[in-house]
Amino acid sequence: MLTAAQLAELRRDIEFNAELGGRSLTVMSTWGLFSPREIDDGTRLLLEYVQQPEPTADCLDLGCGYGVIGLALATWAPQGRTLLIDKDFVAVDYASRNLLRNGIHNATAQLSNGFDQVEPGRQFDVIASNVPAKVGKELLALLLHDAHARLRPGGRLYLVTINGLRQYMKRNLTEVFGNYDKLKQGTHYTVALALR
Repeated sequence: MLTAAQLAELRRDIEFNAELGGRSLTVMSTWGLFSPREIDDGTRLLLEYVQQPEPTADCLDLGCGYGVIGLALATWAPQGRTLLIDKDFVAVDYASRNLLRNGIHNATAQLSNGFDQVEPGRQFDVIASNVPAKVGKELLALLLHDAHARLRPGGRLYLVTINGLRQYMKRNLTEVFGNYDKLKQGTHYTVALALR
């Protein structure tokens, strides 16, 4: 049985430093969020292969968790606006806190199941996502179609998925976007790019 002190320790925010967008940032998370103690390997791989957006780019972190991808995008595009969205209110809370804590004022985090709460008509130059493996093909289809609709002409969609979804993503990105580029296939993850 855990002691009161051990329980109190588990309730404390988890904090670590990470190099994101060329800056050393302090990131907070908590138990129950994806990869709470460190940036997961899939996200690290994705960020290695995202072409740095223009400083004025409008960016979206789709399924932001506690905000790692969004923090990097907002840092790279300081004159643009970055939106971080997630369907988990705890994730959105921590993403907001991480933006504030690191003095990133060109980004906001909000609750949204896919794009359903994103301001109608809002467009992006870059959308990036570490796609959860178990969201189901129906939601994946919606996310890809909605991402295509929300990207400006010339906009880029970057996705990292487990290798088991690689062929699915290739087929569906080719169908929705008319193109697919495998940027990197690692041991466990694949980074893909589709252009609007």
